[in-house]
Amino acid sequence: MAENDPSGPSSFDGPDLAILQYLSQRPRASFADAGERVGLHERTVARRLERMLRTGRVRFIAALVGEHLAEGLVVELAVRCAPGRLEEVARAIAVRADARSVEVATGDLVVLAEMEVADGAELIDLIDRTIGGMPGVLDIHSALVLRLLLTAVDWTPYATEPTYMRRLAMDGLRPPPPLPVDDIDRELVDLLAEDARMPMTNLALRLNLGESTVRRRLNRLMASHVFQLRLFAEPGVLGHPVEARFRLRVEHAHLDTVLRRLAHEPSIRHLVVTTGSDNVLGYSSHATTADMDAFHARTFSGLDGVREVQTALLMRTYKRAGRPVRAR
Repeated sequence: MAENDPSGPSSFDGPDLAILQYLSQRPRASFADAGERVGLHERTVARRLERMLRTGRVRFIAALVGEHLAEGLVVELAVRCAPGRLEEVARAIAVRADARSVEVATGDLVVLAEMEVADGAELIDLIDRTIGGMPGVLDIHSALVLRLLLTAVDWTPYATEPTYMRRLAMDGLRPPPPLPVDDIDRELVDLLAEDARMPMTNLALRLNLGESTVRRRLNRLMASHVFQLRLFAEPGVLGHPVEARFRLRVEHAHLDTVLRRLAHEPSIRHLVVTTGSDNVLGYSSHATTADMDAFHARTFSGLDGVREVQTALLMRTYKRAGRPVRAR
């Protein structure tokens, strides 16, 4: 079954979704607090969360955002494959540590991947020798991410208010200067990536710092746009199994206006500006293909300065947010 097949079964019920919705925005909240909010005993909340995590469709994410820290390069690749080699190439790219996301979609026979590299030299090596040398790869198109506006953290179908970053994008504002991050902050992030709910006492012990110091550092990071800590659920879990990808060719004189309008669309869960003639890339999630069609008609009609629109339905996602996506 395709990873994004809207007919795929789900083992998540109403209480599960209530837990996900609460902990997605409060990933370190106590089970007692979550239970009080959703009307369950704290042990029931813990047991249900553990079951959901075991499915692989729900997971905690803790990471610094390289784009906001101006660290390294993020590049979008379209890897054209020979017939019969698409799956092989997608899996080979997905196992790489520098691959953030890997998927295939309707349209050309290509693997779509978002990669993170240190510099231009590493990018050339990745394209020309590493991925370019994989069996079955015929051609590679690359586009550098110039500006990150929205990520999956900003896609909140259950929330009534937009996130901080979405609000900035809606208002046409750039993020504030990045928060300085030192080696201790990075070690703290690594520990949270290992266990996002690691008790404060354990974090302090591992960092050889006082609990109050660790708590202050964590609160500082969580208040900043350079760090993401959240409970992530695959869109299908939240009732939006239809995922789309779009690329726009936008005249630069109209770019900011177009980006503001796109940011107002709650279905959009990822939005970046890239190099190349097709300079806007985005992803959206929907309950049905009819909703996707309505989104396309509503969103892309009447956008001044848009010279071309390309849309595709994601057929399978192999990796998302740096983690493999388990096939259903």
